[in-house]
Amino acid sequence: HKLYESFHISVLLKGGHRINDANDLLYTNGHGIWLHGERINNPNTHGTGCTLSSAIASNLARGFSLEDSVRRSKQYLTDALKTQLDLGHGSGPLDHTLRKNTIKIIIYIEGEYTI
Repeated sequence: HKLYESFHISVLLKGGHRINDANDLLYTNGHGIWLHGERINNPNTHGTGCTLSSAIASNLARGFSLEDSVRRSKQYLTDALKTQLDLGHGSGPLDHTLRKNTIKIIIYIEGEYTI
C-alpha cells in the first residue's frame, strides 16, 4: 500500500516460495487482487522471475490489461514448470519451448532438414 501511495505504481507481491500454493497479490489502482496459483514441485526454477516479468511485459505489449497480463504470465510459468525439464546440475532452467507444438522448428543436420 505504501509503495502505491508514495510512487503511484502497481506492485506484484510474489508467493511462489510458499509451501502449499503460489498465490500472488497484485496491488494496483488502490486495491489488492489475489491471484491464485498452483504450487509445482520442481527444483529447476532458475530464471522464473525473469521469465515472469518478460511474459508480463509481452502480454502488456500485446494489449492485455495488467491483471490479465499477470494471470496469463502466471499460467505460462506454471505450464513451463509442469514440463519438469531437467538440464545440467543444480537448479536448472525452465522449459521455454513448452508451446513448441504451435511453432515448427527446422533443424539442418548433415545435409538434411528435420522438423
